[in-house]
Amino acid sequence: MELFPSNYNLSTLLIDLIVVLIAFVYIGITIIVPLELYKKEKVSKFQARKVVHLFAGLAVLATPFFTWKLFGTIIAGLLTIVTLLSSKKSKVKKLKELYDTIGEEAEEELERPYLQGPFHYCLAITLIITIAAIFFPEQIYFAIAGILIMIVSDTLASLFGKKYGKHFINFSWTKTTRSVEGSLILLISAFILSFGAFFIFGFLNIGTTQLTLSIGEVILYSLLTSLVATFIELISPSTWDDLTITIGTTLIIFLIVYFSSMF
Repeated sequence: MELFPSNYNLSTLLIDLIVVLIAFVYIGITIIVPLELYKKEKVSKFQARKVVHLFAGLAVLATPFFTWKLFGTIIAGLLTIVTLLSSKKSKVKKLKELYDTIGEEAEEELERPYLQGPFHYCLAITLIITIAAIFFPEQIYFAIAGILIMIVSDTLASLFGKKYGKHFINFSWTKTTRSVEGSLILLISAFILSFGAFFIFGFLNIGTTQLTLSIGEVILYSLLTSLVATFIELISPSTWDDLTITIGTTLIIFLIVYFSSMF
């Protein structure tokens, strides 16, 4: 378990702070640009929301490059606070505009006081990065895979399902309709993203990880991760799937790998 790395010094702190600055500049661009495009009626609310969902969270890819990985928690935590404070009644103009731009119809109809979907999105990243940074920092690729699936695969499944979905799946508690076609896209993209995360940060050891994966483990973990993520997304309520996909997928796969290594 790691709270603070033993090899931390002034130079590593400066490098971490530079990475933090780059991450925040990137996040600012990915939020402000869709917001301004929506205000000018260049994109729809759905498109603006998906652009923010898809690109802003990719800042998490900076986490493996931090010597003190809890910097990833700080970044995600601040975004969590922003989404929590964003509302129609916010006295801060930009927070009100953010709510108006990326708020879902379900959130507005129920008059929820904050951006529930984006809040869960940011909260999920915050929680799983914190858990990974403290308990398995050298296996941060599990958290990265889970987050990428939530960010990219869930978005692709939604877009593809809306346009090409013909065979629908309904579970009453999810309060939404999902399609076989969308779930298939999630499965395929989740495998590709998981493979990329495990290969880059586990097999190639890019970043600071020291626990190298074999190519066989990369393939196996990618398959398991994509299957688990697809199942969790299928049975999760639409406003909670950001939370359940990220945390559920990461912890289930980590525990499977952890306990299987004991035998």
